[in-house]
Amino acid sequence: MGTGADGAGGADSADAAAGHRNLIAYSRALSSWGSRGGCVEEAGVVAYAGGSWIPVIGNGAFRVEDTVAADRVIAVADAWFAVRGHGYSIKVRDTGQDDDLRAACEAHGLAAFGDPEPQMICHHPLPVPEPAEGVRLVEVTDRQGVADFAAVNRDAYATYGMPEDVMTDLFDRPDAVLDNQDTVIVVAYRDDEPLATALTYLSDGVAGLQWVGARPEARRMRLGATVTVWATNVAFERGATSCTLQASPMGGPLYLKLGYVTQYHYREHVRWKGP
Repeated sequence: MGTGADGAGGADSADAAAGHRNLIAYSRALSSWGSRGGCVEEAGVVAYAGGSWIPVIGNGAFRVEDTVAADRVIAVADAWFAVRGHGYSIKVRDTGQDDDLRAACEAHGLAAFGDPEPQMICHHPLPVPEPAEGVRLVEVTDRQGVADFAAVNRDAYATYGMPEDVMTDLFDRPDAVLDNQDTVIVVAYRDDEPLATALTYLSDGVAGLQWVGARPEARRMRLGATVTVWATNVAFERGATSCTLQASPMGGPLYLKLGYVTQYHYREHVRWKGP
């Protein structure tokens, strides 16, 4: 079974299930924020495409319930993404719930990619750090804010080799982002320069953090911590009972220090080319 942590809600807990559903809900929303995105729900399977071609990050499939046959997930995803002409990914939990899904991915030629991602959770607001001098936090309410959010993460995730066109393509419908009442984005500015950002997505009574990023020149300013705390606390202000995230290698130690704990891990299995 998975790495359930300490009374903070282990892998089999109700809030772990809610966090997984939140990730699915966020993925549906992401598919509407890019002009080339889309989503289909068929036979208990959700397949979603962001506006980018990249098989990971913005394109994937989930089963809505654990009882949905693993082979069906791949069959639906293969058929739908074949029409779109690019690959996709499936996130597999290490809790035992997805053992059949992992086996199906391996049997159908989806390749394990990267290191397992910790699924982390927080159940309470976090202490607000002292802000860096000259930095202000702004909740995004206009197109320029969405553009700044995308630009920061374009630079932040270049560290992991993400192509620079991915963020532009995923978020080229800024009005759709702004119209989504379940989405809150913050950007940290020094003067007029956007330096760090985070997105909170609310569903199922919980929240999920996505796209926590800081430009390389801002990392020594601890702005990643600053926007993470803001995005976490706004989730609780809006009624969430917990806040989750999937941690990057760089972000994991930071989130632990702030007060998040690990519930379990996701492993990405990728169909690199269109089937």
